[in-house]
Amino acid sequence: MIGSKNDTEGRLLGELITQVLEGLGLPVERRLGLGPTLIVRSALLSGEVDLYPEYTGNVAFFSATETDPAWKTGDGAYHRAASLDAARGLVWLARAPANNTWLIAVQGRLVRERNLATMADFASAVRADLIRLAASTEFVESPAALPSFEAAYGFSLPLSRIVSLPGGDTAVTARAAAEGISGINAGMVYGTDGALAALDLTVMSDPKGAQIVYEPAPVIRADTLDRYPQIRRALDPVFARLDAETLRQLNAAITVEGRTASAVAAEWLGREAGRP
Repeated sequence: MIGSKNDTEGRLLGELITQVLEGLGLPVERRLGLGPTLIVRSALLSGEVDLYPEYTGNVAFFSATETDPAWKTGDGAYHRAASLDAARGLVWLARAPANNTWLIAVQGRLVRERNLATMADFASAVRADLIRLAASTEFVESPAALPSFEAAYGFSLPLSRIVSLPGGDTAVTARAAAEGISGINAGMVYGTDGALAALDLTVMSDPKGAQIVYEPAPVIRADTLDRYPQIRRALDPVFARLDAETLRQLNAAITVEGRTASAVAAEWLGREAGRP
């Protein structure tokens, strides 16, 4: 039983996993788009699903260890997640080299006018009172999100300059920034969002590593992997090729071009099968 979250990338990764396992001739049942993180995680722990794609950094919150500095690097986050989940009977397979962490993207016009590229540049724009940000309430309030950026880069964005939205739909925050709705020119996004280039938004890089690393990987129940050890051999090389730019392109094929996750996954797997 393969599960996934109900966002674009969750469905895409779920399709990739499912189609690879179907190619092995394994009995596969889809439960893609099952729900948000906690629902899918609970289904995995209870045995309702055997495998789903998760992000390393989320284990920081499952385990209430988000202040551990290990979560701020790719290797540290992966090994910490694998270690903590091993005690729960879960195995992390190889991760994709794509950090889908919280980031901030800025409207192209302002980026070009002010030569913005990093969160340090963003901090300077905040101090010049140039930024109006659209973000989720969680992003604004969670110590690991906007407050972490503020502490690392030495700025404070007044609440009067933030439009706080319920939920975490970055399609909404990104579009608000791109279209300048209510004067908004910056939006909360994720690192592998597909529509950023089409919307003329530029992601501010985080050279100080203020954010927890969220790299996706298949997480499988240990008893399932014991029965089907070939799953690791099949999925590890697939995820190793899913870098950030690849995921952005695949997500864009769904969100911008309107294609199905199933079709996008099948096409990419077909191309990859022909590569050495």
